Amino acid sequence: MRIKSIKRKQKVKLTVNGKEIIAYKCETVLSALIASGYKALKTNPASQEPRGALCGMGVCFECTVTINGIPNTRACMTEVQDGMVIETNDQG
Repeated sequence: MRIKSIKRKQKVKLTVNGKEIIAYKCETVLSALIASGYKALKTNPASQEPRGALCGMGVCFECTVTINGIPNTRACMTEVQDGMVIETNDQG
């Protein structure tokens, strides 16, 4: 899902829901998740329907995930770092 003509920076490895993905330095966690095929990041607490990012710029809080044990972190406002452990909140 990445545009091949864009030159990427250094590769970094992230663990998302127990699976390793590759991201690139200076990307946001949200962009790395989307590029790796993650669309649903959490579920609606009432209906249990999947929810994904809406604004991508830190306003809506629909992209919150757990990063390195810190819950409710906005994926769109967090730059990837090698070795990050990310849990989406759609696990039930």
